Amino acid sequence: MFPVAFHPVYVHPVPPGHRFPMEKYELLPQQLLREGIIAESDLFAPEPADLEPVYAVHQKAYVDRFISGNLDAKEARRIGFVQSPLLVERELRLVNGTLEGALKALDSGIAFNIAGGTHHAGCDFGEGFCMLNDQAVAAQYLLDRGYAGQVLIIDLDVHQGNGTAHIFRQGPQVFTFSMHAQHNYPFHKERSDWDIGLDDGTGDERYLALLEETLPVLLDTVKPGFIFYQAGVDILASDKMGRMACTMAGCRRRDELVLSAARNAGIPLQCSMGGGYSPAIRTIVAAHTQTYSVARSLY
Repeated sequence: MFPVAFHPVYVHPVPPGHRFPMEKYELLPQQLLREGIIAESDLFAPEPADLEPVYAVHQKAYVDRFISGNLDAKEARRIGFVQSPLLVERELRLVNGTLEGALKALDSGIAFNIAGGTHHAGCDFGEGFCMLNDQAVAAQYLLDRGYAGQVLIIDLDVHQGNGTAHIFRQGPQVFTFSMHAQHNYPFHKERSDWDIGLDDGTGDERYLALLEETLPVLLDTVKPGFIFYQAGVDILASDKMGRMACTMAGCRRRDELVLSAARNAGIPLQCSMGGGYSPAIRTIVAAHTQTYSVARSLY
């Protein structure tokens, strides 16, 4: 099977008027166990991350303000969560889940984080419910310790991975690829190494054709020793924040393309779940569940 990070700290207070489906982080591991996609032995609960690898990609002053609960009002509004020690603990566990998962994937071939995909967190800022960038921290950790010489980040959340692009804007050892809704949040986009901005209403046919065309070019050009995959399910037509028109079957095929490309090339991969904001929580959980189902069929 494959390692899956889960997090014992789930609940964040959010300001009035904000909706964030935190319950999916509790329901998803239950569903994976119920369907027999994973076993209890596949789950691991990470401790909070050490700060050294966090400081390697985020400005120390920003991290220290976040940890101490001293973000100013503008910074806190940009993130969208109410500051609390619980929020800090969960974010550090989330980061470490991806970091530990990446190390486990070196042996198992693939690892997952039930949460993660906090791609809007940049070097010195957080935004869009993202405080620390889990895949950026893990990518730099692998590079700094010689576990990989070149890393590819494939971000297929409906929103551009602006924070990841910001962190690695001058980092040649990390290639950032983001395929997203061009006219959706964030409205100020950073420049990834390769961005594909899609029109509102893009559906399965166009989306999958572009991805199938792009993946071989990415692997041939970047020649990564490790892949991070941000598998947001907010590309679904049902997603209230997505603006896309992909189906559940299209979302599954997307995962098949990415995971089979990594598997066939023998490249270890860590997958974080990213966004999903369909009105029915069962839709979100089902969409995330099928990503794991695809992995089980391949690995």
